[in-house]
Amino acid sequence: MADEQLRQEIDAYVDEVWEEFIADVERLVAIDSTADPDTAREGAPWGEGPARALECALDIAGRIGLEPHNMEGYVGYADLPGESDKQIATIGHVDVVPVGTGWRNEPFKLVREDGCLVARGVEDDKGPTMTAMYAFRFFRDRGERLPYTLRCILGANEETGMGDVDYYLARQPEPDFLFTPDACFPLVYGEKGTFFGEITSAAGAVGSKLRSLEGGAVSNAVPDAARAVVQADASSLPEAHGISVRDLGDGCCEVSASGRSAHASKPEVGESAIATLVSYLLDHDLCSEGERPFLEMERALLSATDGSGAGISCSDEELGPLTIVGGTLRQDGDRLVQSVDCRFPTTTDAEEISAALSRLAAGCQATFELGSTMAPFVIDPQSAPVQALVSAYNDVTGLDGKPFTMGGATYARRFAHGVGFGPGRQGLKKPDWVNSEHSPNEGIMEEALRRAMKAYILGIARLMRLEF
Repeated sequence: MADEQLRQEIDAYVDEVWEEFIADVERLVAIDSTADPDTAREGAPWGEGPARALECALDIAGRIGLEPHNMEGYVGYADLPGESDKQIATIGHVDVVPVGTGWRNEPFKLVREDGCLVARGVEDDKGPTMTAMYAFRFFRDRGERLPYTLRCILGANEETGMGDVDYYLARQPEPDFLFTPDACFPLVYGEKGTFFGEITSAAGAVGSKLRSLEGGAVSNAVPDAARAVVQADASSLPEAHGISVRDLGDGCCEVSASGRSAHASKPEVGESAIATLVSYLLDHDLCSEGERPFLEMERALLSATDGSGAGISCSDEELGPLTIVGGTLRQDGDRLVQSVDCRFPTTTDAEEISAALSRLAAGCQATFELGSTMAPFVIDPQSAPVQALVSAYNDVTGLDGKPFTMGGATYARRFAHGVGFGPGRQGLKKPDWVNSEHSPNEGIMEEALRRAMKAYILGIARLMRLEF
């Protein structure tokens, strides 16, 4: 009965503050908060844009009754003090990825249309971050002092390294429990490890029969386009799936491949244009004997998304199979550089993956260099805090969602007691012109944010009844 009355209060609160909430989201997304090292300074270590967005979010927090703190522009937080110093925390971020091309409207001006909010960062992660902050406001407006302190952590470097968390944890204690709204419902209780590196060919991998070769746009996605310029008669080259050939004259032609993009955490739903192109070049002898070994290595590496072509296939019960993506292939003089993005379970580690990729590269006199890696994490999906949040979401939506694991990387992995609990994956269909995070016309359904705000309030209320 108590929860039923609480849910009625929550519904009334969300209706009451909704337009003010939208105005604050609009204010925050108006700031281009892409990381910019060229404008970095004291108080703005990630650049002017992230610093301005952080100040804006902290200003909103102060206005709605929280206690804001700016940690030298690296990161911020806003508190609702409780009876205890023990903390229930959220962490979102105010930085964004670059705009890119293909926008229907101005990317930093909020568009409210077809039940959606559209702007760069509105889904990732300014809208969800504001949603969590407004959930805190519910308890502040009620005037009751909660058993634990609520802390809203505001990151400003999530998209380019999570250095904000390093700075925070070096100066602040770990929260007793934390969730990030930069995630999916019903709840993410584990994430695969992340691994990034590059394979660089020996000299002479391109420049003879193969004049140039490149593919992909970002390292963490299946490439949907690749192209090569080769010394060949265009009229002699047959048609093939995903391949087009254009005569350039002077005995050369351009061979282009198209594929289907997919995030590196779910590469099995994509189709690699680089893999398609490499196979076509090899099958039709469009390379010299000196160029062939690296392409053969490429074919093996990209032959399967589970890493079997590189000898690193593995799986575990909670996180599932390892995945691998060769997102970009670029030319550096007469060398080729292939990026590798791998998401791995607990049954392997970065050292084993590096060793396997080094062996694969050595087979064609190439070298592998590790860039960055983060270990996988899993917490108990049956734990009381996890069940408190999942039950809150299910009660708000009437669904029967179960906690799950994923291959993506969020702030949750950086904390000992963190989970992902965010407005993604709710089965709410966006209009066809609206895309997801990191894409042009990035948008989120208003209903998704309304559900999230209600789930956060109910979930926090239930967390407050637990012993930490």
